[in-house]
Amino acid sequence: MSQTTDVVYISHGGGPMPLLGDPGHQEMVSQLQNLAATLEKPDAILVVSAHWEEKVATITSGPQPSLIYDYYGFPPESYEIEYPCAGEPVLAQQVYSALQTAGIPVQLDEERGFDHGLFVPLKLMYPQADIPCIQLSLVNNLDAETHLALGEALQKVDYPRLLVVGSGFSFHNMGAFFMRGNPEIDARNQAFETWLEETCGSTELTEAERRERLVNWEAAPSARFCHPREEHLLPLHVCYGLAGKARELSFPARIIGKDSGMFYWQRTV
Repeated sequence: MSQTTDVVYISHGGGPMPLLGDPGHQEMVSQLQNLAATLEKPDAILVVSAHWEEKVATITSGPQPSLIYDYYGFPPESYEIEYPCAGEPVLAQQVYSALQTAGIPVQLDEERGFDHGLFVPLKLMYPQADIPCIQLSLVNNLDAETHLALGEALQKVDYPRLLVVGSGFSFHNMGAFFMRGNPEIDARNQAFETWLEETCGSTELTEAERRERLVNWEAAPSARFCHPREEHLLPLHVCYGLAGKARELSFPARIIGKDSGMFYWQRTV
């Protein structure tokens, strides 16, 4: 009997702003809601968030994680957001075992809560909070090869109906978000997005070539301008490592005045 895993890399927007009615996030909100409406409802969700880095890959394993309001300077209501989904210790143990079998250093964390890389997009996609979730951290070496290997190890996870979300942002130059209408910045933003779409979507690339491009992502046009630090890109590497093929669907969105990419894969085994 075949088993399907849905895999999606998203650009999660600026802190809690997508939940506060910010007009600069309208396209993103619509895209995520439309995506959720088209997917079969998962039995559990695994989120790889740009907002959690550890020395070794770490997995939330508590049965009822709290929320971490890991943003600053927003209105009071942004610190009262609720998303009371359960954890999923069984899935956490499966992910732990898969990474351990692959020789990847890994640990479980029963105490850590869910950061906004999880609860902001999932509150848009699944507002009922009735799907159990776990988070997997980035590794703080921020090495592309390491994160591709994390995704490849996740291929061994045997869970009936799983959604894997790489929660990052395909453009993450914070200073540039405040520079609207700058043709040079827009051109650099678009150049990297074009490269990313080609890398994730072109069927003319072999998978070895696609993987090599992601390993050497810094060689892409304006790569370091768009990602002065790569933590918001690396969830994509985990997603591709798991999927191992060209994306089925891309759904770009203009977020806070910048072009941003999001990609969907379906993996059936």
